[in-house]
Amino acid sequence: MTFPRRAITKEQPYRINFVCLGNICRSPTAEGVFQHLVTEDELDEYFEIDSAGTGSWHVGNPANSKSQEVANQHGVKLFSRARQAVPSDLEYFDLVVAMDHSNAADLQTMVVKPEQDDKIVLLRDFDPDPDDGAVPDPYYGGMDGFKKVFDIVYRSCRALLDDLKKDIK
Repeated sequence: MTFPRRAITKEQPYRINFVCLGNICRSPTAEGVFQHLVTEDELDEYFEIDSAGTGSWHVGNPANSKSQEVANQHGVKLFSRARQAVPSDLEYFDLVVAMDHSNAADLQTMVVKPEQDDKIVLLRDFDPDPDDGAVPDPYYGGMDGFKKVFDIVYRSCRALLDDLKKDIK
């Protein structure tokens, strides 16, 4: 998997933004899981983590209650409030991690510099079992969908963090 790499230091933490459609299910789960893993590995000073949605429907809302319930069962807290992705995110963040192909396509419409396009990746690009490359949207389903999403997000975030740890100086 190729994506923008650089030295990660306490003075210049690596900035990651996880993006889904509404920013209440998948991306806040990814943000929370990645933050949890970073904290477990005692790397908080090396990363800045955020999430956003390509749509504005849920701006200001906390993560979906089912997402929170599943995360809590795994000791993960979801603290974020939904916000909409903006073009400046592609300038500010080192990596913008989309949950599915549609989210990635929406983000690509915001690209104004060629190097910004390289920052957009799919979370499942890091998944040891990537299936079709998409984290399925559990919004209209039951708890099983939220559990499946958590498992996908967890293993993908673990692999992403393990890869980024190579760049910590």
